[in-house]
This record gives sequence, structure tokens and C-alpha cells, in this order.
Amino acid sequence: MSRVGEDAAAAFERIHGVPPGGVWSAPGRVNLIGEHTDYNNGFVLPFALRQRVAVAATTRTDGILTLASTDADGVVRTGGSLRLAELTPGVPADWRAYPAGVAWVLRHAVAERHDALIGGADIVLASDVPTGAGLSSSAALECAVAVALLGLTRRLELNGSQRARIAAWAQQAENEYVGAPTGILDQMAAMCCTSGNALFLDVRSPDPEPVPFDPADEGLTVLVIDTRTKHSHGDSEYGTRRRGTERAAELLGVDSLRDVTEQALPDLLPQLPDELRGLVRHVATENQRVLDAVELLRAGRIEEIGELLNASHDSLSEDYRVSSTELDHAVRAARAAGALGARMTGGGFGGSAIALIRESSKDTVCRTVRETFRTAGLTTPRFFTSLPSSGAYQEQP
Repeated sequence: MSRVGEDAAAAFERIHGVPPGGVWSAPGRVNLIGEHTDYNNGFVLPFALRQRVAVAATTRTDGILTLASTDADGVVRTGGSLRLAELTPGVPADWRAYPAGVAWVLRHAVAERHDALIGGADIVLASDVPTGAGLSSSAALECAVAVALLGLTRRLELNGSQRARIAAWAQQAENEYVGAPTGILDQMAAMCCTSGNALFLDVRSPDPEPVPFDPADEGLTVLVIDTRTKHSHGDSEYGTRRRGTERAAELLGVDSLRDVTEQALPDLLPQLPDELRGLVRHVATENQRVLDAVELLRAGRIEEIGELLNASHDSLSEDYRVSSTELDHAVRAARAAGALGARMTGGGFGGSAIALIRESSKDTVCRTVRETFRTAGLTTPRFFTSLPSSGAYQEQP
């Protein structure tokens, strides 16, 4: 069992006096490339982190969902109890909305086939995925809760089609219950990623494809730079960008911006208001960058994706306007210190950047970024690396 799984199980026993019925977990993710393309029906290329959210759980028979969580220091935060039959979108308006939203979706989606779900559950969460860092801790939580609740029914089969279905349910929970207008990238990564691979996802296709991505074989690593500036996908700026792309698609007469190619931009952009042109240019060019990155990785040419990472960040910063002072500093400093490529990752407006670096240069890159932040008077960033890891599963003792 993973360390975070052990933490969840131990906290469950402290709270409830008995071991849990089982422990399930799901990972955070880094999106290697393909940002703000998922809700435009485009292409994305995430990989799962080794950092995970674990859920220790046991069934109940009284229609109650009890919630608690434990932090890295073992401090337990109780979330009280919620009656499943009375769950209402937006309530409660805090961290409990994520597991509550999953239970709400599952009751409506699968109750007729999973009667035990209606009975309720005791849930205790533990996590080592940094929150607010653009690493999809919320999707990891949703997917871990989903596989736990389904696992308690003894009917959970984590095959490819069910993994994609669970990801869609988790996205529905975040969109409709929590009220955050996210795409499906994060939940698909949490459910469908595999060790040693990135996940090539065409949002219009039900079948994600593993793409070989093992930077350690080439003496490389992906450095995650957590700027320690918090953000939320529920922020108005994220919604503004999404609505802007939907409006642009409508004006261009296409189903989504997925249908706009990079080659068509010179003809199409003049048809749009100035404030929408950058959004369309980013989505079209970012989709092409994902396809180019997949081709390079299939050919084993990992180092060459660095330039694509650089172009992605520049587009996100200048065209999509979702970067931040901290993210731009992190990216510029990493590049100056020898990174093969660097970009912001996640929704933006804070969170994390990633840098593809040679393992031998890690100390130099970290030192340069840290000094850049100190000189600029910014909060000291945090750093970690992670090998591509597995999606959600039941933890074994």
C-alpha cells in the first residue's frame, strides 16, 4: 500500500475504531502539453504523478455520507455527515462539495445497478497532491471517491471503458455540483494514465492512447515548479476564456474550435473581434503542438519536444492570457538555466510550471528559479519531480 493509502487507513481506524472496508486512490497529473484544448474538443497529453489522493471507506446502511480528511501531519479535519437523499448542487460550498458531488452523480447515474451505493458510506481522505498548484488535486479526489464508492459495491471493474465512464461522472460532479466549468482532461488522466506513458487523448474519441514517455531512459526528468500561488478553476477568468472560445466557434460556424486548423488561421482570424483572435490562435496552434509532440515521443525523440513546450507557454501567456508573473518568471528562469523546454501547466492564473531538464542540471535549474523569485520579491517556490505513474486503483495491504 502507498504511504498516502496507509495514512488514510490509519486515520479511518482512529476516527471509526475499526479498519476500513478498503482503500482506493487516484493520482494528480501534469499536463505535458495541450492546455485549454479539452473543452474545445481538442487534443491533450497528460501523465499521472506518483502523488495521489487516497480514500479509506466502508459502507453504511442509513443513507448517510460521513467525510473526514487528514493532512501531512496527521491532523484530522472532520466534515460531518450529509444525507445522500438531500444532496443539492453547491451545498456545502467547501472541500466537501467534491466528494458530495461524486456521490450525487453516482446515485443518479448508477443507483439502479448499484443498490449498495444508496446505503451511504464513511469516507476518510488523505493526499500528498499539492492543492492549488495546477496539478488537479480536485480531479484526483473526485476519481478516488468514485472508485471507492463503486468499489464498495463489489462490482467495480477497472477496464478501459469503465475508466472513461467514471472520468465522465467525475467531470459531471465538478461541472454540475461544484460549479467549476472544467473539461475532462484532469479526470481522464486520473483514471486512464499508465506507468511509463503519457496519455494521448482526443476528446472526440472514447479511446485514449498511451504514448511512451520515460524521460529517465534519456537522462532527463520533468521538474515541477509549484509557484505557491493559489488558483481555482471556478474563478471568473477561466469561465471567461471558455465562453470566449464558445462564442468564437459560433461566429466561425463550427461545432468547436477543434475544427479550426492552424493553416486556416490567416483566413479566419480577420472574421473575429480582436478579443477572440488570441483565444482561437492558441487553441488551433496548441492542438497542432500536441500532435507534433505525440509524433516525436513515438519516435523516441523526447528532447525535441522542448521547443514545443516553449511555444505552448508563449501562446498561453500572450494569446490565451492565462499565465501569471510567477509562472512567467519560473519559465524564463528555467530556460535560462538550461531547460530543454518549459511551460505553465494547468488552468493558469497561478499554480505550477514544468521544465524538461537533464537530470544533471536539476540543482542548477532549481537554484536559478529560486534566486529569480527571491530577487523579484516572490514567494519561494517548491520543486519536485515525478515519473509517469498509474491511474486510479484499489490499494493492496
